[in-house]
Amino acid sequence: MINKTITKLLEENQEKTIEIRRKLHSEPELSWEEYNTSQFVYEFLTDLGIECRKTEPTGVIGTLTGGKEGRTVALRADMDALSVDELNADLPYKSGTAGKMHACGHDAHTSMLLAAAKALAEVKEDIPGTVRFIFQPAEEVATGAKAMVEQGAMEGVDDVFGIHIWSQMPTHKVACNPGPSFASADIFKVHFKGQGGHGAMPQDCIDAAIIASSFVMNIQSIVSRTIDPQKAAVVTVGKMVVGTRFNIIAENAEIEGTVRCFDAGVRDHIEKQLQVYAEQTASIYGGSATVEYIRGTQPVINGEESAELVQQVAKEAFGEDALYDEKPTMGGEDFSFFLDEAPGSFALVGSGNPEKDTEWAHHHGKFNVDEDALATGAELYAQYAWAYLNK
Repeated sequence: MINKTITKLLEENQEKTIEIRRKLHSEPELSWEEYNTSQFVYEFLTDLGIECRKTEPTGVIGTLTGGKEGRTVALRADMDALSVDELNADLPYKSGTAGKMHACGHDAHTSMLLAAAKALAEVKEDIPGTVRFIFQPAEEVATGAKAMVEQGAMEGVDDVFGIHIWSQMPTHKVACNPGPSFASADIFKVHFKGQGGHGAMPQDCIDAAIIASSFVMNIQSIVSRTIDPQKAAVVTVGKMVVGTRFNIIAENAEIEGTVRCFDAGVRDHIEKQLQVYAEQTASIYGGSATVEYIRGTQPVINGEESAELVQQVAKEAFGEDALYDEKPTMGGEDFSFFLDEAPGSFALVGSGNPEKDTEWAHHHGKFNVDEDALATGAELYAQYAWAYLNK
């Protein structure tokens, strides 16, 4: 199942992989602004002899046609950074742009997939089929994958595989269980309308602050009292803007939050219940409510056959103890839009190492990657493609 030539090629290019990751880390670009990153990727793939095209505005698709006929497997990496100030002051390759940082490991994903592309290109004639490399923008705003699908990224693809660096797992460990991996991630916005007035005369007013506060407290019972406790779900209010001045009873209140779950029926139920709770809570106090529910990413559900192949590849490439049983996360991932088009799976590669201070949470200003994990990710990408096409 494992191609030893690929392993050797990746080992020989390990320093180059680290060099590329550091370059990308020092030059972060936000979602839909990845112009320099995508140009670098395009030129790198083109130099390898891999057929490339860009998608609007900042995606890159590479196609490596093997020397033998066969199926098509897609490998995906995301490229965008976050609006985060880097706090790793002593890092020689720290972000060169204030307020922008690769705080989620997408620089690592990009460098790992480029390394895999280079190794696969060198064994091109032995590949029975086609490898498609998808370098995706705007994962952090959950719109990049969908845009690339609409521009043909998944046309003709039989299977798709992606990786995420994971600081909560030890370096070199690999997790890819069949079934739920990442939750759906939706946004809800609620506007409550009351009747403002003097803070000393509440009897003449309808207090939007009271309506909004009651709503925030009450909606937690949607999960705790209306959903099967064996089905995971989270309803979180992250933003609340109420009133204009300390002695004026608020006429308006704006609330924003997120809903996370794995089950389509639970998702529909929560959306309906938010509407009911908003309207009924407002009605109790004599106000009104309008609700906007925005569906974001789908849940990432790993296909059984694909996830088992990842596990087989990881065991053969890195040893039996490489597998890690990481539980599903309520975080969101727009890799789900690729899984809507073809079967596949999404793996986590550990990069947490206390000796290198790389156990910080994703999206934190001190987030960093144990670069030893790059070799694991690059080989997993390449060997998965090889194993799938030779299956």
